[in-house]
Amino acid sequence: MSEPVIGIDLGTSNSVVAVVEGDRAVVIPDKEGRRIHPSVVSFVAADRIIVGAEAKKLMTLDPQNTVSSVKRLIGRNFFAKEVKVAQETFPFGIVQGADNTPHIAVRTGTYAIPEICSHILRHLKGIAEDYLGRSLTKAVITVPANFTDTQRKATQLAGELSGLEVSRIINEPTAAALAYGFGRDLDTRLAVYDFGGGTFDITVLDVEGSIFHVLSTAGDSYLGGDDFDNRLVNYMVMAFRQRHDFDLTNDIKALQRLKAIAEKVKCELSHRPKVAVQVQELVNGPEGPIDLSFSITRDGFNQKCQDIVQRTFAVCDEALRAGGISADQVAEVILVGGSTKVPIVREMVERYFSTRPVVEINPDEVVAVGAAIQGAALRADLVDADEAFQALQEDMHHLEKLGPQTQEFPRPQLGRVPEIQRTLLMDVTHHALGVATLGGFYDVVIERNTILPTERTRLFTTTVDGQETVRVQVFQGEADTVEANEKLGELELFGLRKAPRGEVVIEVVFEVNIDGILNVTARDRETGARQSIRLRLEGGTSPEEQHRMLGQQPRTGTR
Repeated sequence: MSEPVIGIDLGTSNSVVAVVEGDRAVVIPDKEGRRIHPSVVSFVAADRIIVGAEAKKLMTLDPQNTVSSVKRLIGRNFFAKEVKVAQETFPFGIVQGADNTPHIAVRTGTYAIPEICSHILRHLKGIAEDYLGRSLTKAVITVPANFTDTQRKATQLAGELSGLEVSRIINEPTAAALAYGFGRDLDTRLAVYDFGGGTFDITVLDVEGSIFHVLSTAGDSYLGGDDFDNRLVNYMVMAFRQRHDFDLTNDIKALQRLKAIAEKVKCELSHRPKVAVQVQELVNGPEGPIDLSFSITRDGFNQKCQDIVQRTFAVCDEALRAGGISADQVAEVILVGGSTKVPIVREMVERYFSTRPVVEINPDEVVAVGAAIQGAALRADLVDADEAFQALQEDMHHLEKLGPQTQEFPRPQLGRVPEIQRTLLMDVTHHALGVATLGGFYDVVIERNTILPTERTRLFTTTVDGQETVRVQVFQGEADTVEANEKLGELELFGLRKAPRGEVVIEVVFEVNIDGILNVTARDRETGARQSIRLRLEGGTSPEEQHRMLGQQPRTGTR
């Protein structure tokens, strides 16, 4: 029997691992029975790194060396505004590392974000191996639908650093829809509202039996339940200052204690109308220890945090516009992510979509279950998933030739096979992909919501005699000008044959694979010779740095 492919939801606050056993998906517990594992890594000593629930206990005791919520930083450039915000709010050090990527500075050294994430993945891999009683090497890992190419590649690198072959990267809302719709023979349109600890995504898709066709997706990769916690922390700091004339903003340990309290208060308010807390000796003041007394009602919490929820609906508007549909055309709304447990979130979602959202599924576990189902489909003996996707892509090329009026998508003929073996995801590009042109304008190469995998070709030429290099700036977004879009990086074609300007024409193929990751190839159109290229990504890790990290032994002695 082939090796199981585990499914991993690598979350901002918590992570989950699952596997399909027989005809059912199982969320894997650790030896203590815990199914949800905090995405926290604590660097205790050079030869001792603690991950998960035990590490979370150290967040208030050793905040400078206990790392959490780093998913908010993965694949970003060090100079990005999100990194600057993190530097101002996270208790651990964030410094400039190789390739202008953010690194985490702790007592044992500095670590790239994929290295931190690899410790979490290795921890989950170990839990699964203990449960299954065998070594594991393959996984499907989920990411927010709005993740850029760079963020997806960084997640893939984290998997490789943990000793896992990443069989596929799929979007979190798509995975949730797969788990929800699997085996139910649905024929409906779903919206997956995915509000996690650090990211928000909305995905609209049609489900027809075992075919899951994504219509549109949008997201904010720096919006989540952490923002609720931070809002409560700021409120407690302000109340403490007014009552005791003492500023807590520079006391890292006190702030981390407040962060832990805020998380508990938020959870308690989901079940109670009012919460009061008393913290003994929160800080030492000029005249001795000062206690914290704090209370808040659910209505008060709602008033302070309603704008955070409202930001999600601007993203929903964007996804619906991109899919050419309205909210009332969505039949069911699936809530995913721990933040959807907050009552104000559920109330506002119901008002926005004018339908009661589905709350019967476990929002913390459903994404990992979907990843495990996709993993089982990939290992199926009777169906070659890559061949199925290739056949689907050929059908889509045929549809494109027929014109935009064609609305019905083909059902791949996969034969009579068990349900889990013929499950097929038809995901889409999350943003348009394009290049800069003269005058600061933007030429779209691959349109938003194009079914994956896909490829497009563009021709580039020299503009001066004897030119040996052509540089192309690559962007993502839908605006007409490059300044209004997000720069992904630069593509460099080098070693061109010397010739008069305009004579050398290079054919560049932009391919986005089933994982949503960009691959670029190029050739000289006249000679057919393969052309040398470099793709420098904003916030990306260079091949040399990847080689360094992959060549190192794991810097952890425990999991």
